Amino acid sequence: MTVDAARALLARHLAPTPLVRAASLSGRGRNVFLKIETGLPTGSFKVRGALYSLSVNAARRPIEQVVAASTGNHGAAVAWAAALLGVRATIFLPASPNPVKAARIRDLRARIIEQGVDLSAAIDGASEYTARTGAFFLHDAIDPDIPVGAGTIGAEIVDALPAVDTIYVPMGDTALVRGVAAAAKARRPSAAVVGVVAENAPAYALAWARNAALETPTAETIADGLAVRRALAPNVAAIRALVDDVKMVSEAELRDAIELLMTREQVIAEPAGAAATAAFLKDERASGVSVLLVTGRNLAPDVVRARN
Repeated sequence: MTVDAARALLARHLAPTPLVRAASLSGRGRNVFLKIETGLPTGSFKVRGALYSLSVNAARRPIEQVVAASTGNHGAAVAWAAALLGVRATIFLPASPNPVKAARIRDLRARIIEQGVDLSAAIDGASEYTARTGAFFLHDAIDPDIPVGAGTIGAEIVDALPAVDTIYVPMGDTALVRGVAAAAKARRPSAAVVGVVAENAPAYALAWARNAALETPTAETIADGLAVRRALAPNVAAIRALVDDVKMVSEAELRDAIELLMTREQVIAEPAGAAATAAFLKDERASGVSVLLVTGRNLAPDVVRARN
């Protein structure tokens, strides 16, 4: 299926998201826009991929139960899509998950199973569960349809802003950056795509630089949407082909970006949602027309308290 087909399917339920000029970030040869995904159901971009993938898979075969492993936003998106399509949902989360995201999942009447200390452990638990039950595992990092749904963001950006030079994209499990980069470059081959990871969760940045799948011991970052410690070989190959540069941002830089977006642009972003802005702020070479993805707004209370 193509991104255009995904746009047609998603248009039945979701409107295009805003692309707005960021006055506080523009000037001195820079014209900066925010692609704000936070107004979508569940407060993040993840519903694009979850709804598209679950819809096309349900059309291929009957699905009674869908399973996801997540730090929160993907799980909430799958729960939302499942509720819309009348499918039971079971979501695996690491222990002590972001309470805002967990509450969203519960409100959508999905079953939550907490397992392990991080996303990799939750994925392992979900894999075992689906092997035992026969449920459909909507695995964010390897499902082929999720990047197509996420790629609708790239198509929307280029259609609305054909002169875009650079797109900054948070890079967790890479489904988002793969989809956005493929769709944007298909429409504007000269557009550069910059992936952004947390310094405390550098697996995909290291893998991109070394051209090798690898695993880090931990991924302890306030940006739970970027908390990936296991880079998968097919995804490494894809981002090597599609992503022009990768930036790492510190915990302090993530907090500063949250503050800037909130106070100067009146946009609420969670740490992963502010990662593209954090990378742009430290990119001394940035120029021309840039788009920064703001991917989620589900701020955990402890992040808010620490910022105050």
